[in-house]
Amino acid sequence: MNGLLIALYALLTMIFLVSLFNTLTAPMVRKGPQPRRTPVVSLLVPARDEEHTIARCLDSLCAQEYPELEIIILDDHSTDRTAAIVGDHAAADPRLRLVQGEPLPEGWTGKNWACHQLSREASGEILLFTDADNFHAPFAVARTVGWIEKLDLDLFSAFPQQITLSWAEKLVVPIFDLFVYSLLPLWLTFYSRFPSLSAANGQWLAFTRRGYEKSGGHAAVRGHIVEDTALSRRAKQLGLKTITASGRGAVFGRMYTSPREVWLGFAKNAFGLMNFRALPYFLFMGFLFFIFVLPYLLLLVPALRIWALPAVGINILLRLMVALKFGQPLVYSVILHPLSILATITVGLASFYYFLKGNIAWKGRAVELRGVAEKEEGNHA
Repeated sequence: MNGLLIALYALLTMIFLVSLFNTLTAPMVRKGPQPRRTPVVSLLVPARDEEHTIARCLDSLCAQEYPELEIIILDDHSTDRTAAIVGDHAAADPRLRLVQGEPLPEGWTGKNWACHQLSREASGEILLFTDADNFHAPFAVARTVGWIEKLDLDLFSAFPQQITLSWAEKLVVPIFDLFVYSLLPLWLTFYSRFPSLSAANGQWLAFTRRGYEKSGGHAAVRGHIVEDTALSRRAKQLGLKTITASGRGAVFGRMYTSPREVWLGFAKNAFGLMNFRALPYFLFMGFLFFIFVLPYLLLLVPALRIWALPAVGINILLRLMVALKFGQPLVYSVILHPLSILATITVGLASFYYFLKGNIAWKGRAVELRGVAEKEEGNHA
């Protein structure tokens, strides 16, 4: 038992220190400098059945305080009013245009194919991909360009501040951001050249044209479910300069709007975050239980309560610190922390189940998972 307690406190201390480091030093979109140059930025938005969110996204993009913009929206065979809403905005703003998506070829995921088509349409020096369910502060593009210029980057990405309204969103969505902010010192995504120390978020992904073309762009990761992480790792492997930042206060998103969407959305992606490797995946879920849930269970054992209390205190302080810094819901993050972890582990198990099944339904399409895993194995062979 002594060995387990030592391991528990050693790991908790490490996680706390990483969280503290990110809390104090994390690069933030909003803290980027004003750029000296203003190269043309192509804002690229894939959209499929986004009639409830696309208008807010376009309003925020059209309101950017940046002089050299083109805004291209690709309608990926929507069955709702997405295209009509984009058309109305395009009629009012000549910088904005609508592109109709081509049929999905074999071997591509829907989003990667949409982003690839958008890249072919873009004329900018910087290609900035964002999602139709995001919205943005007026300075977001300018500060992103400022970061690229200041650090001479090929790829800049940021994790948006997630808007969570339903109980399922509040319970699960912040946990995936917690993994980034508590396990990865963000400045290492710039200073380290190890591909394993990389991360990216497709909701705010800015490539220089040179970096995009050298990396092969979305065509190089055409079958990947977690394409943003795959792109950032590939960029590192090729020696490109990257950094991952926090979008708190600058880029906002609401990825999912119902418990069903939370379940399917994360079940689609979770196993892919570990490159579809079962052993590290289940070790990581065991790690989550050991660090974040076990201390609370030990409180139920009178003889161990005195040893568990400091671990629970570190958990509470860690979640409070991250929630306040990066804009996560306080009650769910702090009070329901162990329940959030258990819910996330459950979604993780579902992700492995869907992998064994071979596919998962998402936005009217069957997303193949087995083929992606086989490609990942080939890449790591």
